[in-house]
Amino acid sequence: MNWNDVIRYARHGSPEPPRRVEKTEAEWREQLTPEQFRITRTKGTEAPGSGAYCESHARGRYACICCGTELFDSSLKYDSRSGWPSFTEPVQDNVIKYERDTSHGMIRIEVMCSVCDGHLGHVFPDGPEPTGLRFCINSASIQLLEAEQVGE
Repeated sequence: MNWNDVIRYARHGSPEPPRRVEKTEAEWREQLTPEQFRITRTKGTEAPGSGAYCESHARGRYACICCGTELFDSSLKYDSRSGWPSFTEPVQDNVIKYERDTSHGMIRIEVMCSVCDGHLGHVFPDGPEPTGLRFCINSASIQLLEAEQVGE
């Protein structure tokens, strides 16, 4: 995966998700904390450096807080010095949905869980090799499944 793939997905549609989870706003509100709901369901952003996973070095997989879909592996997490947990690529191409985001006077690519459409953050073309990508993710949108939980 590289920036050209991200742009193609944002323009022409993302890969088919492995499954779908759909709930009403009331069901999401009942399941999530107010902060998780604000970020994942209304496209909010947590303050830089405030997230639980900014400094985490635990081994495992990061899953969507809404539906449990595994999204990122801790081995691909790096310190981008951006204030948010950053990853070079998802565990599979079809677990992330990409959309053009022109909010706040910027042009960015929003990343969402493809299974439940939960807002995760944004992806940028300034990450390390080999992908050159920086998936900048809100801690409140993910949960760490430690290595023992995912059979590592």
